[in-house]
Amino acid sequence: MPQTILEMAKDLVTEQILRNDVSSDEAQSLLIATHETLAALQRAEMTTFAQTSPESGEDSSQTDWQRSISKYAIRCLECGDSFRQLSSRHLRIHDLNSRSYRAKYGIPRTQPLSSRTATARRRELAQQIRPWEKAASERNAAKAAAKKARKS
Repeated sequence: MPQTILEMAKDLVTEQILRNDVSSDEAQSLLIATHETLAALQRAEMTTFAQTSPESGEDSSQTDWQRSISKYAIRCLECGDSFRQLSSRHLRIHDLNSRSYRAKYGIPRTQPLSSRTATARRRELAQQIRPWEKAASERNAAKAAAKKARKS
């Protein structure tokens, strides 16, 4: 699962501490240096990706949100962090909800704010569970019970 830059830096430094003798002062500077390096790599990767992506007649804001959704992650267009899905809890950090986030970036209402694999898994589970059938049978049972209660 994709991690944020800070989580990756923390994991890398933790592994280095476990493998070598690193003092707490060195660990802090190592963490900062690792974070800066990872952030620089991410910026370079995003710049390269933006330069190599084919430009079409589409609005740039539309292509931005489309590129933010990948197979395993969705990148928040506010802060740049990657998640499996953009939860309402995360969006509240930016004083947004899913409706206002979609409106701000021109994302269609029908587009899930989650990675493609998470969306596919939800779709698969829904097909297995078939909640629409369960709801219909419960509705019919409630109607039958109401008719029975009126007769008695």
